[in-house]
Amino acid sequence: MYEMLKGMRIIEVSAFIAAPYAGLSLGQMGAEVIRIDPIGGGLDYRRWPVTRDNKSLYWAGLNKGKKSIALNVRSDEGRDIAHALMTAPGSDNGFVLTNLPPRGWLDYGVLKEKRGDLIMVSIVGNRDGSVALDYTVNAAAGFPFLTGPVEYDKPVNHVMPVWDVVAALSAVQGLMAAERRRRETGEGGLVQLALSDTAFATLSHLGYVAEAEINGENRPKTGNHVFGTYGQDFETADGRRVMITAFTSRHWQVLVEATNTAEEMRKIEKKFGLDLRLEENRYAARNPITDIFREWFKRYDFATVSSKLREAGACWGPYQSVSEAVAEDPRLSTKNPLFDKIDQPGIGTHRAAGAMLEFSHMDRGKVATAPMLGQDTDSILSKILGLSPTELERLHNNGIIGGPVP
Repeated sequence: MYEMLKGMRIIEVSAFIAAPYAGLSLGQMGAEVIRIDPIGGGLDYRRWPVTRDNKSLYWAGLNKGKKSIALNVRSDEGRDIAHALMTAPGSDNGFVLTNLPPRGWLDYGVLKEKRGDLIMVSIVGNRDGSVALDYTVNAAAGFPFLTGPVEYDKPVNHVMPVWDVVAALSAVQGLMAAERRRRETGEGGLVQLALSDTAFATLSHLGYVAEAEINGENRPKTGNHVFGTYGQDFETADGRRVMITAFTSRHWQVLVEATNTAEEMRKIEKKFGLDLRLEENRYAARNPITDIFREWFKRYDFATVSSKLREAGACWGPYQSVSEAVAEDPRLSTKNPLFDKIDQPGIGTHRAAGAMLEFSHMDRGKVATAPMLGQDTDSILSKILGLSPTELERLHNNGIIGGPVP
């Protein structure tokens, strides 16, 4: 964790991925992120993957470094406490991050009446407020029809919730932009982000929309080829698989050198009248190129292939399961400053990632663990709202607040 945003306090009311991931990212930059959950846990408190005794590795991973309050917001008094935390005075306070429906007690207008310069980042499914999740958004964006084997004409879903992650990082960007505006003008504001817009904006930015509208074409499935350039997977002699790419002429040159296939590639150029230094030509000739490379990869085991590609400076990577990556890849080990070993209460010791960014002028702090649910309820309400032990006891007894769940 860094201390770049030390002093900034953000109240997070969330579930699942987009808002929790945004809060995690802000917390790893040093912000104090206080997550409000229902007493006993919210929708995602036991979401898979879980340990053998049903502790959510998912929840712990997304809430590292945060503080946790368990609060009954179905009650008037619980909502009043939440609002008091959200609208607490101070230039570094007054930030709310949520992906729950922005109505009722989470309505921006209600909060703005209590603090005029409040900044609220609200992530919704669709722009009109209707429900959408990453997997429905991805289906609507067309990507499943581009994914999978060429000969398979049905959609293939992906397993990475990429639009949730894009939405999370966009929410961070939105909050920080709004914070800068507030420093300059004194004005708060509502920052709205639709999950579906992250996918459709990406379709536009990467040329998919123009391709359909200007060219009148749907991009075809290409299997494990890379559209418009050269990329393909290959099996080595001992059954391992690698992915190689050649986006630039330099990539292509070193790949041909590593595989000692220059003569075969010259024959392809002559036969088809193509200059393979150009990526569009490598894409056009991808099948005969792949036939040549496949024979080379079949001759060597994975260790030899890795050595030759690495020495040549080729752009490549191994196919590996998560377990293999955790066991073998130094990029997922504590040799990488991104990772620390943490002892997560209730779960155990494992490696965990901190902030992805590296700042030359700041030391990287240790990765923090996730809190137990409700771990910080009493301390936060005492520190920020000044509640006395007697008041806290009454709130506990009345089911308004909850303590730590081990």
